Amino acid sequence: MLHTALASAAALVALAFALSTLERWLARRHRHELAWTIALGMFSAASFALAAGAALGWGSLAFRLFYFFGAVANVPVLALGTVYLLGGRRRGDAWAVVVGLLVAFAAGVVAVAPFTAELPRQELARGSEVFGPLPRLLAAVASGAGALVVVGGALWSAARARGRLLAANALIALGTVVTGASGLANSVLDDMDAFAVALVAGITLIFAGFLLATHARPAPAAGASGDEQELDERGEQDGPQQDGQHDGGPPPHGAARVTASPAWSRSSAAAERRSRATDTSP
Repeated sequence: MLHTALASAAALVALAFALSTLERWLARRHRHELAWTIALGMFSAASFALAAGAALGWGSLAFRLFYFFGAVANVPVLALGTVYLLGGRRRGDAWAVVVGLLVAFAAGVVAVAPFTAELPRQELARGSEVFGPLPRLLAAVASGAGALVVVGGALWSAARARGRLLAANALIALGTVVTGASGLANSVLDDMDAFAVALVAGITLIFAGFLLATHARPAPAAGASGDEQELDERGEQDGPQQDGQHDGGPPPHGAARVTASPAWSRSSAAAERRSRATDTSP
């Protein structure tokens, strides 16, 4: 019952997170937000499969869905969002092809891979207990490399940020590490309780970091001119990388774009720098 409740909680948090990023993508059409929406949808699907397996007993379909969406596919797609955000559209498009081919290949492998042992009905089996080497290799490479990209991007962004953005990226990095630890708890320590707790805690930390970064504001300055100067400095930090992205790719993470009230607007360029969208790596 506890595992079902925790898995359901993780699924609902991930679903709420996915709807938040979907809303931002529909409004702005930034490709990193689309990648995050897909990845979080996969995380939610894996968590629902985990809840179904814990509540109804594990079968082939539930385990394969959980393994594919949770252990193989979602972290590389989440990392693709980081690549789009920090590397721009051209680099992101190139890696999207790689990630798409990897995910498609992994889907076929996980769908047809024979079980090497009977699935335990009342507990979550480890991949090493029921799958051959190829599905396990795909899970290790995809999750490991993807997590490095997500954590590295969050830490790099945190090093360039301050205030709420620093805290937001720290939460994102911590949540990714905790989520990765959930797999370690199940596969190495064989501790289902720790796995379920780490799963819901990790996605909650990432979502909290995302919300904190989305609502971040610059620190108040003395007078309107001080506010203008701070916003201009943030725009200049983003400028060099944005200038190189003539194909309309998303801005680099770095110092986030910050909201300013309409009364502060003096030019269309300044208004763009003060848009309400504050990008961060989930």
